[in-house]
Amino acid sequence: MAARAGGAVTGWLLSGETGADDLSAGAARRLSDVADYREAVADVLAGLAGRRGDRLTSADAERRLAARLSDPAFAMILSATPAGPEAAARRVLREIRTYRHCARSSAGNLTAMIRIALLAQIDVFWWGNLPAYQSDADVHDAADLLDLDGLRRDGMLLFRYRRQPTTLLGRAARSAERRAAPDRAPQTAGLRFACARPELIVLLNQIAADFAALAPRGTPPLWVTSLARSVSHQQHLRDLGYAAMLPSSHCVGFAADVEMTWFRQFGADRMLQEVLLERQEAGEVNVIDEGQAWHVCVRPGAGRALRLVPEQSGG
Repeated sequence: MAARAGGAVTGWLLSGETGADDLSAGAARRLSDVADYREAVADVLAGLAGRRGDRLTSADAERRLAARLSDPAFAMILSATPAGPEAAARRVLREIRTYRHCARSSAGNLTAMIRIALLAQIDVFWWGNLPAYQSDADVHDAADLLDLDGLRRDGMLLFRYRRQPTTLLGRAARSAERRAAPDRAPQTAGLRFACARPELIVLLNQIAADFAALAPRGTPPLWVTSLARSVSHQQHLRDLGYAAMLPSSHCVGFAADVEMTWFRQFGADRMLQEVLLERQEAGEVNVIDEGQAWHVCVRPGAGRALRLVPEQSGG
Protein backbone atom coordinates (compact mmCIF):
# COMPACT_ATOMS: atom_id res chain seq x y z
CA MET A 1 0.00 0.00 0.00
CA ALA A 2 1.23 3.51 -0.78
CA ALA A 3 2.88 5.21 2.19
CA ARG A 4 0.96 8.00 3.89
CA ALA A 5 2.35 10.93 5.88
CA GLY A 6 0.01 13.41 7.47
CA GLY A 7 -2.83 11.99 5.38
CA ALA A 8 -0.99 12.59 2.11
CA VAL A 9 0.67 10.13 -0.22
CA THR A 10 4.39 10.92 -0.35
CA GLY A 11 5.99 7.66 -1.43
CA TRP A 12 5.82 4.89 -3.98
CA LEU A 13 4.19 1.52 -3.69
CA LEU A 14 7.23 -0.73 -3.54
CA SER A 15 7.43 -3.15 -6.42
CA GLY A 16 9.08 -6.49 -6.75
CA GLU A 17 9.63 -5.95 -10.46
CA THR A 18 13.00 -4.84 -11.74
CA GLY A 19 13.43 -1.62 -13.65
CA ALA A 20 11.27 0.58 -11.41
CA ASP A 21 14.41 2.51 -10.44
CA ASP A 22 16.99 1.57 -13.06
CA LEU A 23 20.50 1.98 -11.66
CA SER A 24 22.23 0.04 -14.43
CA ALA A 25 25.38 1.24 -16.18
CA GLY A 26 23.29 2.09 -19.23
CA ALA A 27 20.93 4.25 -17.19
CA ALA A 28 23.86 6.04 -15.55
CA ARG A 29 25.33 6.70 -18.99
CA ARG A 30 22.06 8.21 -20.15
CA LEU A 31 21.93 10.49 -17.11
CA SER A 32 25.49 11.58 -17.85
CA ASP A 33 24.52 12.29 -21.46
CA VAL A 34 21.64 14.49 -20.30
CA ALA A 35 23.97 16.39 -17.95
CA ASP A 36 26.44 16.93 -20.81
CA TYR A 37 23.58 18.13 -23.01
CA ARG A 38 22.51 20.71 -20.41
CA GLU A 39 26.09 21.98 -20.20
CA ALA A 40 26.20 22.30 -23.98
CA VAL A 41 22.94 24.28 -23.94
CA ALA A 42 24.34 26.61 -21.28
CA ASP A 43 27.49 27.12 -23.36
CA VAL A 44 25.49 27.98 -26.49
CA LEU A 45 23.30 30.45 -24.59
CA ALA A 46 26.33 32.12 -23.01
CA GLY A 47 27.92 32.48 -26.45
CA LEU A 48 24.80 34.01 -27.98
CA ALA A 49 24.36 36.46 -25.12
CA GLY A 50 28.01 37.44 -25.20
CA ARG A 51 28.01 38.13 -28.93
CA ARG A 52 24.68 39.83 -29.52
CA GLY A 53 22.76 40.38 -26.32
CA ASP A 54 19.33 41.86 -26.94
CA ARG A 55 20.25 42.58 -30.58
CA LEU A 56 20.36 38.88 -31.45
CA THR A 57 18.37 38.19 -34.62
CA SER A 58 16.56 34.96 -35.38
CA ALA A 59 18.60 34.47 -38.56
CA ASP A 60 21.89 34.88 -36.72
CA ALA A 61 20.76 32.62 -33.86
CA GLU A 62 19.54 29.94 -36.27
CA ARG A 63 22.80 29.98 -38.19
CA ARG A 64 24.96 29.74 -35.08
CA LEU A 65 22.87 27.06 -33.46
CA ALA A 66 22.65 24.95 -36.63
CA ALA A 67 26.45 24.82 -36.61
CA ARG A 68 26.46 23.47 -33.04
CA LEU A 69 23.69 20.87 -33.11
CA SER A 70 25.99 18.24 -34.62
CA ASP A 71 28.40 18.52 -31.66
CA PRO A 72 28.63 15.21 -29.73
CA ALA A 73 26.87 16.53 -26.60
CA PHE A 74 23.87 17.61 -28.67
CA ALA A 75 23.92 14.68 -31.07
CA MET A 76 23.89 12.12 -28.25
CA ILE A 77 20.46 13.27 -27.08
CA LEU A 78 18.92 14.45 -30.35
CA SER A 79 19.84 11.23 -32.15
CA ALA A 80 18.00 9.24 -29.46
CA THR A 81 14.70 11.09 -29.91
CA PRO A 82 12.08 8.97 -31.71
CA ALA A 83 12.04 10.98 -34.96
CA GLY A 84 15.85 11.21 -35.13
CA PRO A 85 18.38 14.05 -34.94
CA GLU A 86 17.38 15.83 -38.15
CA ALA A 87 13.75 16.13 -37.05
CA ALA A 88 14.81 17.30 -33.57
CA ALA A 89 17.10 19.94 -35.06
CA ARG A 90 14.35 21.11 -37.38
CA ARG A 91 11.98 21.49 -34.42
CA VAL A 92 14.42 23.66 -32.51
CA LEU A 93 15.38 25.78 -35.51
CA ARG A 94 11.71 26.25 -36.43
CA GLU A 95 11.02 27.68 -32.97
CA ILE A 96 13.85 30.17 -33.49
CA ARG A 97 12.75 31.08 -37.01
CA THR A 98 9.11 31.65 -36.07
CA TYR A 99 9.69 33.36 -32.71
CA ARG A 100 7.70 36.54 -32.17
CA HIS A 101 7.69 38.42 -28.88
CA CYS A 102 4.36 38.05 -27.10
CA ALA A 103 3.37 39.21 -23.61
CA ARG A 104 1.66 35.85 -23.02
CA SER A 105 4.76 33.81 -23.77
CA SER A 106 7.13 32.51 -21.11
CA ALA A 107 9.90 33.24 -23.64
CA GLY A 108 10.45 36.93 -23.03
CA ASN A 109 13.14 37.16 -25.69
CA LEU A 110 14.78 35.04 -28.38
CA THR A 111 17.46 33.67 -26.06
CA ALA A 112 14.78 32.43 -23.66
CA MET A 113 12.98 30.75 -26.56
CA ILE A 114 16.18 28.96 -27.58
CA ARG A 115 16.74 27.77 -24.01
CA ILE A 116 13.18 26.43 -23.69
CA ALA A 117 13.25 24.74 -27.11
CA LEU A 118 16.60 23.05 -26.47
CA LEU A 119 15.83 21.83 -22.95
CA ALA A 120 12.42 20.55 -24.06
CA GLN A 121 14.25 17.99 -26.20
CA ILE A 122 15.23 16.17 -23.00
CA ASP A 123 11.52 15.54 -22.41
CA VAL A 124 11.21 14.25 -25.97
CA PHE A 125 14.25 11.99 -25.43
CA TRP A 126 12.53 10.51 -22.36
CA TRP A 127 8.88 10.32 -23.43
CA GLY A 128 8.68 10.97 -27.18
CA ASN A 129 8.00 7.31 -27.91
CA LEU A 130 4.61 7.43 -26.15
CA PRO A 131 1.38 8.20 -28.03
CA ALA A 132 0.15 11.68 -27.14
CA TYR A 133 -3.39 12.59 -26.13
CA GLN A 134 -4.56 14.11 -29.38
CA SER A 135 -7.89 15.57 -28.22
CA ASP A 136 -9.40 16.83 -24.99
CA ALA A 137 -11.61 13.73 -25.00
CA ASP A 138 -8.47 11.58 -25.07
CA VAL A 139 -7.27 13.27 -21.88
CA HIS A 140 -10.62 12.83 -20.14
CA ASP A 141 -10.80 9.16 -21.14
CA ALA A 142 -7.15 8.25 -20.46
CA ALA A 143 -6.93 5.22 -18.16
CA ASP A 144 -3.30 6.00 -17.29
CA LEU A 145 -4.10 9.38 -15.68
CA LEU A 146 -5.28 9.88 -12.10
CA ASP A 147 -7.92 12.45 -11.16
CA LEU A 148 -6.54 15.02 -8.73
CA ASP A 149 -9.94 16.10 -7.44
CA GLY A 150 -10.57 12.69 -5.91
CA LEU A 151 -7.08 12.52 -4.43
CA ARG A 152 -7.49 15.99 -2.94
CA ARG A 153 -10.82 15.05 -1.34
CA ASP A 154 -9.08 12.04 0.24
CA GLY A 155 -6.26 14.19 1.63
CA MET A 156 -3.63 12.60 -0.60
CA LEU A 157 -2.06 15.75 -2.06
CA LEU A 158 0.53 18.05 -0.50
CA PHE A 159 0.31 20.65 -3.27
CA ARG A 160 -2.41 23.07 -4.34
CA TYR A 161 -4.10 23.77 -7.64
CA ARG A 162 -7.37 25.11 -8.89
CA ARG A 163 -9.36 24.40 -11.98
CA GLN A 164 -9.88 26.75 -14.88
CA PRO A 165 -13.37 28.31 -14.82
CA THR A 166 -15.55 26.87 -17.58
CA THR A 167 -18.55 29.22 -17.40
CA LEU A 168 -18.98 32.94 -17.93
CA LEU A 169 -20.10 33.33 -14.32
CA GLY A 170 -17.05 31.43 -13.09
CA ARG A 171 -14.67 33.57 -15.15
CA ALA A 172 -16.34 36.74 -13.86
CA ALA A 173 -15.98 35.55 -10.26
CA ARG A 174 -12.30 34.71 -10.81
CA SER A 175 -11.70 38.15 -12.37
CA ALA A 176 -13.40 39.88 -9.43
CA GLU A 177 -11.29 37.90 -6.98
CA ARG A 178 -8.10 38.96 -8.72
CA ARG A 179 -9.09 42.62 -8.55
CA ALA A 180 -10.06 42.42 -4.87
CA ALA A 181 -7.07 40.33 -3.73
CA PRO A 182 -4.43 40.22 -6.48
CA ASP A 183 -1.83 38.43 -4.32
CA ARG A 184 -4.12 35.80 -2.85
CA ALA A 185 -3.37 33.26 -5.56
CA PRO A 186 -1.09 32.98 -8.61
CA GLN A 187 -2.21 34.90 -11.68
CA THR A 188 -2.89 31.86 -13.83
CA ALA A 189 -5.89 30.49 -15.67
CA GLY A 190 -5.97 27.29 -13.63
CA LEU A 191 -5.88 23.65 -14.65
CA ARG A 192 -7.83 22.75 -17.77
CA PHE A 193 -7.30 19.07 -16.92
CA ALA A 194 -6.83 18.12 -13.26
CA CYS A 195 -5.09 14.83 -13.95
CA ALA A 196 -1.59 13.38 -14.31
CA ARG A 197 0.40 10.17 -14.29
CA PRO A 198 0.82 8.55 -10.84
CA GLU A 199 4.62 8.95 -11.01
CA LEU A 200 4.30 12.69 -11.50
CA ILE A 201 1.77 13.12 -8.69
CA VAL A 202 4.04 11.33 -6.23
CA LEU A 203 7.01 13.42 -7.38
CA LEU A 204 5.01 16.64 -6.88
CA ASN A 205 4.08 15.47 -3.38
CA GLN A 206 7.75 14.88 -2.62
CA ILE A 207 8.75 18.29 -3.99
CA ALA A 208 5.94 19.92 -2.00
CA ALA A 209 7.16 18.23 1.21
CA ASP A 210 10.77 19.34 0.59
CA PHE A 211 9.62 22.88 -0.18
CA ALA A 212 7.45 23.08 2.95
CA ALA A 213 10.43 22.03 5.08
CA LEU A 214 12.62 24.84 3.69
CA ALA A 215 10.21 27.73 3.12
CA PRO A 216 9.65 30.48 5.71
CA ARG A 217 6.81 30.03 8.15
CA GLY A 218 3.48 31.00 6.62
CA THR A 219 4.47 30.16 3.03
CA PRO A 220 1.60 28.47 1.16
CA PRO A 221 2.15 24.96 -0.26
CA LEU A 222 3.55 24.27 -3.71
CA TRP A 223 1.12 25.48 -6.38
CA VAL A 224 0.72 23.54 -9.63
CA THR A 225 -0.51 25.61 -12.58
CA SER A 226 -0.59 23.04 -15.41
CA LEU A 227 -0.56 19.27 -15.86
CA ALA A 228 -1.81 17.05 -18.68
CA ARG A 229 -2.83 18.68 -21.96
CA SER A 230 -4.08 17.47 -25.31
CA VAL A 231 -2.14 18.11 -28.50
CA SER A 232 -5.07 20.19 -29.76
CA HIS A 233 -4.96 22.38 -26.66
CA GLN A 234 -1.17 22.67 -26.90
CA GLN A 235 -1.56 23.84 -30.49
CA HIS A 236 -4.20 26.34 -29.34
CA LEU A 237 -1.72 27.74 -26.81
CA ARG A 238 0.89 28.05 -29.57
CA ASP A 239 -1.59 29.92 -31.75
CA LEU A 240 -2.18 32.36 -28.87
CA GLY A 241 1.54 33.08 -28.66
CA TYR A 242 2.57 30.91 -25.73
CA ALA A 243 5.90 29.04 -25.81
CA ALA A 244 4.12 25.67 -25.94
CA MET A 245 6.41 23.03 -27.42
CA LEU A 246 5.31 20.16 -29.65
CA PRO A 247 5.84 17.33 -29.02
CA SER A 248 5.35 17.94 -25.30
CA SER A 249 5.61 15.80 -22.17
CA HIS A 250 2.43 17.57 -21.00
CA CYS A 251 0.64 15.69 -23.79
CA VAL A 252 1.61 12.31 -22.35
CA GLY A 253 0.90 13.25 -18.73
CA PHE A 254 4.43 13.34 -17.36
CA ALA A 255 4.96 17.12 -16.97
CA ALA A 256 3.74 19.87 -14.69
CA ASP A 257 4.23 23.61 -14.42
CA VAL A 258 4.72 24.94 -10.89
CA GLU A 259 4.26 28.55 -9.84
CA MET A 260 7.47 30.40 -9.01
CA THR A 261 7.05 34.21 -9.14
CA TRP A 262 4.12 34.29 -6.68
CA PHE A 263 6.34 32.84 -3.94
CA ARG A 264 8.63 35.87 -3.99
CA GLN A 265 6.25 37.74 -1.69
CA PHE A 266 6.91 35.03 0.92
CA GLY A 267 10.67 35.04 0.37
CA ALA A 268 10.42 31.44 -0.78
CA ASP A 269 11.04 31.42 -4.55
CA ARG A 270 14.76 30.72 -4.28
CA MET A 271 14.09 27.84 -1.93
CA LEU A 272 11.68 26.30 -4.42
CA GLN A 273 14.27 26.73 -7.16
CA GLU A 274 16.80 24.97 -4.94
CA VAL A 275 14.44 22.03 -4.40
CA LEU A 276 13.75 21.67 -8.12
CA LEU A 277 17.38 21.95 -9.15
CA GLU A 278 18.44 19.40 -6.52
CA ARG A 279 15.91 16.96 -7.97
CA GLN A 280 17.34 17.65 -11.41
CA GLU A 281 20.89 17.16 -10.19
CA ALA A 282 19.80 13.80 -8.77
CA GLY A 283 18.60 12.81 -12.25
CA GLU A 284 14.92 12.58 -11.32
CA VAL A 285 13.51 15.43 -13.40
CA ASN A 286 14.08 17.86 -16.22
CA VAL A 287 13.50 21.45 -15.12
CA ILE A 288 13.01 24.44 -17.40
CA ASP A 289 12.91 27.99 -16.01
CA GLU A 290 9.96 29.57 -17.81
CA GLY A 291 9.74 32.71 -15.71
CA GLN A 292 6.52 32.89 -13.72
CA ALA A 293 6.25 29.11 -13.68
CA TRP A 294 8.89 26.39 -13.97
CA HIS A 295 8.34 23.31 -16.11
CA VAL A 296 9.01 19.95 -14.43
CA CYS A 297 9.14 16.61 -16.27
CA VAL A 298 9.72 13.33 -14.40
CA ARG A 299 12.37 10.94 -15.75
CA PRO A 300 11.39 7.42 -16.79
CA GLY A 301 12.10 5.01 -13.95
CA ALA A 302 12.47 7.70 -11.28
CA GLY A 303 11.36 6.33 -7.92
CA ARG A 304 11.00 2.82 -6.55
CA ALA A 305 7.43 1.92 -7.49
CA LEU A 306 4.91 1.48 -10.24
CA ARG A 307 1.79 3.26 -9.04
CA LEU A 308 0.43 5.78 -6.54
CA VAL A 309 -2.36 3.63 -5.13
CA PRO A 310 -2.56 -0.16 -4.82
CA GLU A 311 -4.14 -2.09 -7.61
CA GLN A 312 -7.62 -3.31 -6.72
CA SER A 313 -8.13 -7.08 -6.81
CA GLY A 314 -11.03 -8.49 -8.75
CA GLY A 315 -14.31 -9.01 -6.89
